Amino acid sequence: MTDFSFELLGADGGARRGRVTCAHGVIQTPAFMPVGTAATVKAMLPENVAATGAEIILGNTYHLMLRPGAERIARLGGLHAFMNWPGPILTDSGGYQVMSLSELRKLDENGVTFRSHIDGSYHTLTPERSMEIQHQLGSDITMCFDECPPYPSEKADVARATQLSMRWAARSRAAFVNRPGYGLFGINQGGVHEDLREQSAQALKEIGFDGYAIGGLAVGEGRALMFSTLDFTTLMLPTDKPRYLMGVGKPEDLVGAVARGVDMFDCVLPTRSGRTAQAFTRRGPVNLKNARHGDDPRPLDDHCSCPTCRNYSRAYLNHVVKAGEIIAAMLLTWHNLQYYQDLMADIRRAIESGTFAAFEADFQSQYGQGDIAPL
Repeated sequence: MTDFSFELLGADGGARRGRVTCAHGVIQTPAFMPVGTAATVKAMLPENVAATGAEIILGNTYHLMLRPGAERIARLGGLHAFMNWPGPILTDSGGYQVMSLSELRKLDENGVTFRSHIDGSYHTLTPERSMEIQHQLGSDITMCFDECPPYPSEKADVARATQLSMRWAARSRAAFVNRPGYGLFGINQGGVHEDLREQSAQALKEIGFDGYAIGGLAVGEGRALMFSTLDFTTLMLPTDKPRYLMGVGKPEDLVGAVARGVDMFDCVLPTRSGRTAQAFTRRGPVNLKNARHGDDPRPLDDHCSCPTCRNYSRAYLNHVVKAGEIIAAMLLTWHNLQYYQDLMADIRRAIESGTFAAFEADFQSQYGQGDIAPL
């Protein structure tokens, strides 16, 4: 079996063009990973997700350990077979849920004890248990278990969480089962503080990982602060390993983060927005609830090749949204995922041709125009 690897194919300014090879396939980078938290990309069939151009999806340790259970998924052949996704899968370690479920958990050096949001039962998640669960799931890319401090937090609290996360990173590395084609990513923490990010990066590099994620951003600090943090953080990470910005983001975030050296992204935004009547287009977001679409026979985006734009009018989308029909979520989610994958493909081509700066300027100009004029 092929070893897990990352090949840097080229660069244009800070933007990088690469290729990740893992057990279940190849991922062209920069890449956007649709989120399939509970072994499903909501409102989509796996083959439809693949049809958008997505090569890797994300699952979640916390949610899958609670339901249906990692042991059950392992008995049924692993997450790939269970959810009928033959391509690569990355699993989040559960660390983000440690932050978001702060009312339901108790944290100490060993790990986190928390109450299930489903039935109130108690569970303990440690670095070792997180590695075990992700191994049972069969994740191509396993994420270290970490603590993600919220924003804003006092610097002393961010420092404590960062130091704990680095100790957990070492334990995650020790517990990870090395095998060909499977990789483990460390997670850089430190909030918006350059010295803490540097300390975290040094600790992670000393431990040694197959890729390096940037955590603790997109948690309320705003785009300007996120970008300024990325400006120094990406430079601290190895150039010969993939860099993954967790939980990001809006199209403008993706383009700006690629410019700062990020290779991989995930976010619930395209799928969640698809379920709440928001569509992303080259001219910016569109709200299909608005009455202006009710008599509009035009497609959502005449530059998009997805089935939604090929086969359905804005008037129809407006109707099924207002009627609460399930097909509304299906059609808008498909379109949004297609938009995101097309955006990443355009980014890759721009880096390859040495025109990324021009692409970025054109994107910002076009995306800020707003929707086409109503009829």
